[in-house]
Amino acid sequence: MKALRLMNAGDQIALLFLILFGLLVLITAGGFLYSLRSAARSEAAENNWRQFRRDLNATWVGSLLFWAAWVSGPLGATLLFGVLSFLALREFITLMHTRRADHRSLILAFFVLLPLQYTLVGNRHFDVFSVLIPVYGFLAIPVVSALADDPQRFLERNAKIQWGIMVCVYGLSHAPALLLLDFKGYEGRGAFLLFFLVMVVGVGQIVQEVASRSLRRRPLARRISRSFSLRAWWLGLLAAAVTGTLLYWITPFKAGQALVMAVIAAAAGTMGGLVMKALKRDAGVVYWGNRSSITGAVGLLDRIAVLCFAAPVFFHSVRWYFKLNL
Repeated sequence: MKALRLMNAGDQIALLFLILFGLLVLITAGGFLYSLRSAARSEAAENNWRQFRRDLNATWVGSLLFWAAWVSGPLGATLLFGVLSFLALREFITLMHTRRADHRSLILAFFVLLPLQYTLVGNRHFDVFSVLIPVYGFLAIPVVSALADDPQRFLERNAKIQWGIMVCVYGLSHAPALLLLDFKGYEGRGAFLLFFLVMVVGVGQIVQEVASRSLRRRPLARRISRSFSLRAWWLGLLAAAVTGTLLYWITPFKAGQALVMAVIAAAAGTMGGLVMKALKRDAGVVYWGNRSSITGAVGLLDRIAVLCFAAPVFFHSVRWYFKLNL
């Protein structure tokens, strides 16, 4: 571990991508061989196989996006996540009930608050970016909506727009902000923090899903998710803790600090996933990308929703614990 920590940033990222893409190639090859089996699979097995392929494709896309973010640097990564926020917010809004009077509020959300949020991130104005949406955005949206002179379902409509901005813009914008955190002796390695976050949250989520299907289910919120059980959740946190500890050498953390930060991020992410399932149940869909319900949605929000919750919690936990005054 000491030798790994003493490697320069270029060698470390090369090793990480070698491990990451090597594992993905092996898993993809294994999945291909499994698909060649001629024996008929049960309906449940076929559904699990389709879910596995969706998750694997999403992992490939996420890995390639992380590689693109690393290559393009902090500015390119900020722009990349800005585009992802735009697409995710569009997907969220298409499932929500809106009226003609909401058009001004939506224009404010998409073309003012979103680019301004990422501009503040790119320029390292973290004190302002932390309060822009939860303070100024939350006040501006209902004011603009009230000026449209339509009181019907006013609170519900504005709450949905505000919630969409919080998840898709505010939450996700903390991911590229990790690239710009300034640790003493850790300059130019911010992308490793983002990699650490994505890995621990992803592993925690995957292990929780697998455990929920393998163990006897005792769901905590049956009407929202039949797979969210306390035992599966704890196993997911354990897997995230182990992953975070193994990856501490790419971070400014010590092993114990990496373990705690991994648990915090994974807990926030998995609980956020439960919240997003509740929103989908309320909207009457199984996936955000349910093409039978909406046109043009590709399920992007299903893939990044957990990160939208984990990123702000992880960012502010790191900043508070290490007293980073930016």
